[in-house]
Amino acid sequence: MAELQVVIADPKEGKSYQTKVEKTHLARLVGLRIGDEIDGIFVGLPGYKLVITGGSDIDGFPMKKGIPGPGRKKIMGKGGIGFKSNPNNIRMKKMVRGNTISQNIAQLNMKVTEYGPRNIPDLFESGKGDN
Repeated sequence: MAELQVVIADPKEGKSYQTKVEKTHLARLVGLRIGDEIDGIFVGLPGYKLVITGGSDIDGFPMKKGIPGPGRKKIMGKGGIGFKSNPNNIRMKKMVRGNTISQNIAQLNMKVTEYGPRNIPDLFESGKGDN
């Protein structure tokens, strides 16, 4: 697994932050699914709880919550993740990634659910969040 880019959304402030996951924590994220809650220590936010909301693989295919497993699948759909809206509601086949984190995931999206003792900007400015 190369490096994993993580985008963390802070709903309280309405901001998002980007960081990279340390190589020591990458193996602990493999096998988790969209909707799983993790400890913030994996992304440099000790004391925080984060929920995985999505991501994309190394080729840019988005992860979709309803698709089990880590592999790519071609699905028939007409809206939602991985689809552009169509005014005629025409269904199309699209390639998407399953909901499980694997070695081929390049970006993860997460949202803060429980806050820690320190502010997120303070942790990232001090260099602890940028790996």
